[in-house]
Amino acid sequence: MSVILGVNEKFRQGVDGFGAFAGEEGATAFRNALESALDAYASLTTIEKTACLMFLIKTFASLENEAVRAVALPLVSLPLWNKLSEGRLQLELTKHESLAKHHSKMLKKEAKTAKKAAEAGEAHVPIGERRESCWLVRVIDDFVSYASDATDEDGVRFCERFMELVIDLLSQLPTRRFTRTLMSDKALLVKARMVPLYTAPNGRLYAQLVDLFTFYQYFEIDDHTGAALKDEEVASAHYDRLLQLQRLAFKYIPKLKDLALGNCAGIERRKNLIQHLAVLEPEELFKLVTAQLRLVDPNDPWAKDPKFLLEVMVNVFEKRRSQRQMINSMPLYPNEDVLWNENIIPSIEYDGQGALALPKLNLQFLTMHDYLLRNFNLFRLEATYEIREDLADVLKRMQPVGDGSGARARFNGWARMAIEIPSNGVEVVEVCKPNVGESKPAAVTIEVSVDFKNARPDVREEWDRLRVHDVVFMLDCEGVGPSSSEAKNPGEKFGLRHVRGAEVIDIRDGYGTYLKEFRSRNPNPREDDKPPKTVTGTRRIFTLALDTAQYQMDVNKQKEGGENVYNRLNVLVRREAKENNFKAILACIRDLMNTDVSVPEWLHDVFLGYGDPSAAALLNTHEALHTIDFKDTFLDEQHLVESFPNHKVSWKNKAKKHIAPFRVTFPKPEDETQDTIEVESYVRPDPGPYPEDQPNTNQVRFTPVQVEAIRAGLNPGLTMVVGPPGTGKTDTAAQIMHCLYHNEPGQRTLLITHSNAALNDLFIKLLQRDVPARYLLRLGQGESELDTDLSFTRAGRVDAMLTKRLEILAEVEKLADSIGLNGEDVAYTCETAGFFWKIHVLAKWEKFTADFDASDEKNFVETSFPFKDYFASAPNQPLFLGKDKEEDFSRAKGCMRHLQVMFTALEECRAFELLRTQGDRSEYLLTKQAKIIAMTCTHAALKRHDFIKQSLRYDNLIIEEGAQILEIETFIPMLLQKNEDGHSRLKRVVMIGDHNQLPPVVKHMAFQKYSNMDQSMFARFVRLGTPYTQLDAQGRARTELANLYNWRYKNLGNLPNTQTGPYTLANAGFAHPLQFVDVRGEESTPTPFFYQNLTEAEYIVSVYQYMRMCGYPAEKISILTTYNGQKNLLCDVVNQRCTNHPLFGAPAHVTTVDKFQGQQNDFILLSLVRSKTVGHLRDVRRMVVAFSRARFGLYVFGNYDMFSECFELAPAFETLAKYPTTLELCVGEKYGACDRKTSDQGENTETIADGAAMGSAVNTLASQWQASQMAVHAKK
Repeated sequence: MSVILGVNEKFRQGVDGFGAFAGEEGATAFRNALESALDAYASLTTIEKTACLMFLIKTFASLENEAVRAVALPLVSLPLWNKLSEGRLQLELTKHESLAKHHSKMLKKEAKTAKKAAEAGEAHVPIGERRESCWLVRVIDDFVSYASDATDEDGVRFCERFMELVIDLLSQLPTRRFTRTLMSDKALLVKARMVPLYTAPNGRLYAQLVDLFTFYQYFEIDDHTGAALKDEEVASAHYDRLLQLQRLAFKYIPKLKDLALGNCAGIERRKNLIQHLAVLEPEELFKLVTAQLRLVDPNDPWAKDPKFLLEVMVNVFEKRRSQRQMINSMPLYPNEDVLWNENIIPSIEYDGQGALALPKLNLQFLTMHDYLLRNFNLFRLEATYEIREDLADVLKRMQPVGDGSGARARFNGWARMAIEIPSNGVEVVEVCKPNVGESKPAAVTIEVSVDFKNARPDVREEWDRLRVHDVVFMLDCEGVGPSSSEAKNPGEKFGLRHVRGAEVIDIRDGYGTYLKEFRSRNPNPREDDKPPKTVTGTRRIFTLALDTAQYQMDVNKQKEGGENVYNRLNVLVRREAKENNFKAILACIRDLMNTDVSVPEWLHDVFLGYGDPSAAALLNTHEALHTIDFKDTFLDEQHLVESFPNHKVSWKNKAKKHIAPFRVTFPKPEDETQDTIEVESYVRPDPGPYPEDQPNTNQVRFTPVQVEAIRAGLNPGLTMVVGPPGTGKTDTAAQIMHCLYHNEPGQRTLLITHSNAALNDLFIKLLQRDVPARYLLRLGQGESELDTDLSFTRAGRVDAMLTKRLEILAEVEKLADSIGLNGEDVAYTCETAGFFWKIHVLAKWEKFTADFDASDEKNFVETSFPFKDYFASAPNQPLFLGKDKEEDFSRAKGCMRHLQVMFTALEECRAFELLRTQGDRSEYLLTKQAKIIAMTCTHAALKRHDFIKQSLRYDNLIIEEGAQILEIETFIPMLLQKNEDGHSRLKRVVMIGDHNQLPPVVKHMAFQKYSNMDQSMFARFVRLGTPYTQLDAQGRARTELANLYNWRYKNLGNLPNTQTGPYTLANAGFAHPLQFVDVRGEESTPTPFFYQNLTEAEYIVSVYQYMRMCGYPAEKISILTTYNGQKNLLCDVVNQRCTNHPLFGAPAHVTTVDKFQGQQNDFILLSLVRSKTVGHLRDVRRMVVAFSRARFGLYVFGNYDMFSECFELAPAFETLAKYPTTLELCVGEKYGACDRKTSDQGENTETIADGAAMGSAVNTLASQWQASQMAVHAKK
């Protein structure tokens, strides 16, 4: 039992509990622990049984672990059916012939085993009594017993965990196949609803878990094939069941004549079914349910209860709403029922102790719909949590006060993000008729009138900056009343009764004048000769679109005697735009659920978590590319040979020295000589005589593993690249895109990243490759941060194309003049230029080449090239020397290639000449012109509807920062285009990331820990065993720094650059390149989970000041910490002591480790804050990020004794333990003038005892600096 408790505790703390069960001994230990717990289950206490359930939950969630899988899967396989009732077993075996054969074989094997045991005189345990057959039945019986007594709190916890286990078993196919049938035979769902706990006050969480159990029990899937059932198939199966019941009733039960002769619609409702079945005597009902329909075991004690039997009948035969209908009727905006539901969104930090009524994202999903639905619910609830926090902040600031009578509240405070709605300030102006087949209105529009007369002008301006589709919330708040002191949450405390979300359509002033953003909506547009009216006054009228599903629910409640919600709304709330895009993403996911989602066939099974995990990686299959042109990937012959250490290189063209580029032919999978590759070098065609004709070439000497990743990325299928810190993920991604652009010119590539910074880094790398800027397009925000003069937005690219058109037409006119076609207007339009190309330029070139073939003159090209006057302005004149005919002809072809590229670019500009509006031009750019389209994952989700409408097409998808992107935000970019004949157009998916660094950001700990919402698709694929290429050489950090985290990666080495130049020099003023500085300051928590450590903060800022006085540039130093509270404290100390000081200034960054992921700096000062417990640095992924941000110097400040004892951090502390735990300085050294090696001991080494001593040293140095400054001023 101790092993089980230890594993459970590790999982609760966010650590892999099964990591210790590696190897044969570990597998044996795991098997013994689980089997002994199941064998001794009956003798355990309630708390111990609950612990066993938790262990089983984690076991079935870790099937990727071989040791776990070998023990767990036999527990949910065919032997479970030995506990089915005889009638149900026969029904199931009749339906599944293959299973009937396996069952028969199992019984024969059992008979032989029993016979051998009898002959040998040994005891034999029948198969029906073994643990793999009876463990689940024992737990079900225990559950029914505990659930019947709602007063036992330990029993209630057991029931909640049991429901969690059941839901987990039903939500993945390998564990669902046999368990669902057993649960159905035991009528577990009916019993779960009929036990007292279901309606008990302390059973609210249990009841919500039962609802989730209901959903998965009847999920629309074939349990044995895994095929998703369409709505038509589900309906057909339902009506077949009803017809069978009617036939049986007609033939054998005269009392049910009305049921037998009724139509399906009349008997499929719960009320009607109960009325029909009520005519039967208890004995007749028992016979019908147990013997004739075989729905329940006749030996089940519950079968004697007619109410139970009626519920079983209703559960089987009543019509259920389809999952699609339920989703479409669900509001996208959170309301008051969800916002403060503690069982769904706990208000306190989740510690892993209890179950929650939440879906989980684990390894496998039942169907695409199941995948989307789980992500939809979790994304909605995560957004709801963030909205709840914002609303609580608004209510706290506005201080609503009421008398508890229901009258309108008054507000004693104010909030920047909210404004009071006056009485009668909300008016429903339009309710559109429902669409065909729907009961909710097609659209509902309201107007909200508010007055900003009491608000500051800057606040009103912020409200005026709201745009179309921005989301706002309206609150019905009664205010603080007499009973508010007993309130459990801010909603109850401030009398929040209703919350309704809406989307901005337009904003007008009190005189009906539209704000600039919304003038296109004006039904009476101004005349061209009249200037637009300016917005005046403080009154604003917001036209908002309500959620139609929520509105219909409100109307239905009002008809039943409820109040008019919209007349009571008295607060309008807005949110920060960057945090307020949840509605568009939820709508996107819902749209996907309403369509037939199709991912590529080669990805489908791996995506859902089934089948061979390597099936999607086509590199080693017959579909792999046999020959690949690597373009400029290899710098020279030696580089190519080094890049394939496991292959022999065979050259197709024999030469003493082979010049890049190279075309490589790989052996086919069935080829016996698989260690030999054929390489062909070829000469790049002359690009033209001008410097701008010369292509940008790669200067990176890629490692063999990077070349392997590039090769994998160029092949069709799924490519996974794991990039540890500093290993060149961005360079690898840029080279893959570069090669794809040249090797597949007809294909288009979609580039997705998590952050704008990563997207911009990739764009900078692409611009350094041979990819014309006119084929690049950058969508979304953040483009302004690009370090380039070019604009890659839609508008910027359109303007660039129009400018390019004018430039090329000028060149065309110059060309025409050079061949004697003055005044012919050949450069009037792109079309006339095209005719000029075909009629004159091509004709002259063809005549020239024909004459060249017929001529023997060496100087033929020099004398006869038709365009030599045009190229007279080219550098390196003369172009043609007249000595070598072939050499001159090669240069002539280069000149012609320059013209060809010019006219090709002009032809691409023609569409922008013909299309007159900016919108049409932008759409053409997106759908036709651009070859590489880049955006963030958030932008992809927000604009999917527009992309589908515009018929976006792409063939390749490259995802950078894949391990930092949520599951659903990785999935959506795969579906930004329509299917072609029911199939996805995608040919390649390249995912680049690092699952050993921090996962996607999920703010609520319950969704992060319980639901695994922070698991990225990248990490899930790695867990599944999908093949990946791990980059194995880092070039960012000193070797000493890399040793802190390279143990987390297999064979992570260092690039040669880390052994030369500044990497070998010591950090000026410091005795060591890294240290863990022991600080004995105590942590404090001014508010819950807001951790601060003043001693560490002051110590770190003093070290920063010392570095500045040593000459370190401020932009080379970043201060990081692991907690937001400490970040705020550090900012305060920096602002007080450094920001406005002429000597110090502010460092480049003061931020958290989580926020700094993906960035780096030369020197990092890191504060670990905690002094009582290790906290979330125990997550090794956070440690990897924290320790891998520095290039030359890392100085960690924290409680050494506590952190060094953490088991998970032990390998890193082996490196840190080599250095003193008190800060050692080399006083007198200056940055940029220090030539001391890292291995050398400094001359003036001083040991700093603590933060106070550091502060004293800084004050002394600052005084000396101030005195020197005064002396300088005195001389002047």
